[in-house]
Amino acid sequence: MNSDNEGVAGVARDSLAEDVSSLRRDMAKMHEIVSNFISEAGGQAARTARNVGHTVASQMGSTASGLANTGADMASSATEQFKTFTNELEGIARKNPFGALASAFVIGIVIGLIVRGR
Repeated sequence: MNSDNEGVAGVARDSLAEDVSSLRRDMAKMHEIVSNFISEAGGQAARTARNVGHTVASQMGSTASGLANTGADMASSATEQFKTFTNELEGIARKNPFGALASAFVIGIVIGLIVRGR
């Protein structure tokens, strides 16, 4: 009876060793599959991030170019308006020089009072 128990224990031990060995092989395969998946996913994420970065940079460049053009147009328009305003003031001063001097005097006093009040 003792030898029967030892025989059964030996078979069970061999079966358990085979099962553990099979489990190790399966775990190694699973590790390899997961590693490949992570590697591919990481590469895909890097490509996607690179593409998104390129797209964002391109759009930012287009936006900056558009803003620069708009800013240049606004500056040109402001310059034209300032020239027109200056020409009108010059015309008024030529028509009424004493009024222009009186206006300049009053503006100087107002600025002096504002600065002095600080």
